[in-house]
Amino acid sequence: MVGKVLRARSGRRRGAPDTKGEILAAAREVFGERGYDGASVRAIAAAAGVDPALVHHYFGTKEKLFLVAMEIPFDPAVIADAIADDSGDAGVGERAMRTFLSVWGQPSGRAPMLALLRSALQHETAARLLRQFVTRALLGRVLVAFEGVPDGALRAEAMVSHMIGIAIIRYVVKLEPMASVSDEELVALVAPVLQRYYDGAFEQD
Repeated sequence: MVGKVLRARSGRRRGAPDTKGEILAAAREVFGERGYDGASVRAIAAAAGVDPALVHHYFGTKEKLFLVAMEIPFDPAVIADAIADDSGDAGVGERAMRTFLSVWGQPSGRAPMLALLRSALQHETAARLLRQFVTRALLGRVLVAFEGVPDGALRAEAMVSHMIGIAIIRYVVKLEPMASVSDEELVALVAPVLQRYYDGAFEQD
């Protein structure tokens, strides 16, 4: 999947035009060349040879186009809302861990995320793309849950980094017993640690 980002398009398909497909192919090329921040809907439309209005028609926003082009099986807005939702009894750490496991627990959606992680570990272009997307689309929203927390941005990044590390050990390296422990055991073990990233700032005051 990520390899598509790093390869240029070979040109338009012959036969009946596939506007949506052409936009996706152009998006992968432009995102790969310019990164998430540098890519624009106008530039992607130009690369696809279509009006920018068509990009918005098919995909809505640049963020949603990126999700489809990179085959990312989750919406950052939904993830961030779940972490920020303090209406229940669970703390930030537990909400974050349960949301994380609900996303990674779907085998059908795990493959593209693993491909993105592997590519980011091996290629600077993919790492830059992932870094910019996570910063803009995910961390920017997760920070809502850290509003008013001293060093909130650093603590939110630490929490996300902790969970990404678990993803690599559990789903990429498949190190035992982390690979086969149940979700509930993992939540019980890790959620309090994640909560410390949040609570620790106040305990220092």
